[in-house]
Amino acid sequence: MRKSLVGLLMTGVLAAGAATVATAAPNPVDALDTPIGFGADTTGGVGGGTVTVSSTGEFVDAVAAEGPLTVQVEGTIGLSGMVPVGSDKTIVGVGTTGGLAGGGLNIRQANNVIVQRLTISGSGDDNINVEESTNIWIDHTDLSNAADGALDIKAASDAVTVSWNHFHDQDKNTLLGHSDDNEDQDKGKLRVTYHHNWFDGTSQRNPRVRFGNPVHVFNNYYNDINSYGVASTMNAGVLVERNHFENVEDPFHLGEGDSGPGSLVASNNQLVNSGNGETGGSVAEIPYAYAPDNAANVKSIVTGGAGVQ
Repeated sequence: MRKSLVGLLMTGVLAAGAATVATAAPNPVDALDTPIGFGADTTGGVGGGTVTVSSTGEFVDAVAAEGPLTVQVEGTIGLSGMVPVGSDKTIVGVGTTGGLAGGGLNIRQANNVIVQRLTISGSGDDNINVEESTNIWIDHTDLSNAADGALDIKAASDAVTVSWNHFHDQDKNTLLGHSDDNEDQDKGKLRVTYHHNWFDGTSQRNPRVRFGNPVHVFNNYYNDINSYGVASTMNAGVLVERNHFENVEDPFHLGEGDSGPGSLVASNNQLVNSGNGETGGSVAEIPYAYAPDNAANVKSIVTGGAGVQ
């Protein structure tokens, strides 16, 4: 069932030059499902107004505005640099053509943010950076060609779900935990659920994890990964469950670069023309209910449903 992201609507103008918040959205954009996993409590802009933006200025003003707001992105908007995103926001594409190009989203010291149904490409930094933020849901996006990471989550961020995204044309893809020296801030945080994502030829960091325990990686499809899939480092605990790995010589391992090993438990994955992976240690119990798909069905489910829909 599709559940509306649009809550109670308000009337007014965000700021000088910003788009008007309508009293009724003629074509409201609905959420695809609701989040599960660590980001399950994320509601984004529910309870606020809805605004549709189609220019850089409108977009920048809207996503930084005070209070809850759903920001509907119409067409592709060009950005320069990383754009700050405030708390209690839903940023969602209209139809399948909403997108951001040339810059990225900086979700820093924010709470309760949804990014959904957007194509984001070509940032000079990260396409999405999540830092010191909680209750975040990144869902049904298409992420590619960032100069740094497609989606990096760091600096004690917590309670995050990353679901149904299509990652492609990317080397360093999704980092979880930015530094070996940040244990004091990160320990007990960085709990993220990655499910039903398509890691499509993304060379490495799918994800690369420091400190977070548990991190739950389930029902993702990995194909043609030329470096590695998942790395658990620096005392992290990662459950890699019911994923489909195809043409991935190194699907998962412990330690990476100068980072010491974490723990990794692999359960009921499907490995097609792929290595066996490396496991070790134990992982904290997953604290939420979920119903994973059989790994044999993951390829068709994810390729049919991930990305902008």
